[in-house]
Amino acid sequence: QVQLVESGGGLVQAGGSLRLSCAASGRTFSRSVMGWFRQAPGKEREFVAQISRSGDITYYADSVKGRFTISRDNAKNTVYLQMNNLKPGDTAVYYCAADPYYSGNNPRTRLDAYTYWGQGTQVTVSS
Repeated sequence: QVQLVESGGGLVQAGGSLRLSCAASGRTFSRSVMGWFRQAPGKEREFVAQISRSGDITYYADSVKGRFTISRDNAKNTVYLQMNNLKPGDTAVYYCAADPYYSGNNPRTRLDAYTYWGQGTQVTVSS
């Protein structure tokens, strides 16, 4: 069982930055592929970023590439999402997710690829 708790969301002006954190409980964090997803009002939840177990391989949605950076600290059981140059279109609830069963390095962009989910943190970007 893995429990995930996101934090760091808030209200920011366009062009600003936020750093989201996701703290994981349990002993499987370092063996888990971690992902960030987001869901805007009236829209489906979508993939944002993914990081491999060791942190050396990352994938991003085209909409955030060059602006967002995913990273992890396995010693702290935490994954981060640094978001720069935020746009109003980035407004959404952001969720972190864990997949402790996949050992490869391919992109995992589908929701059903992940077993555990956090409760989400709201990010609002004003224009």
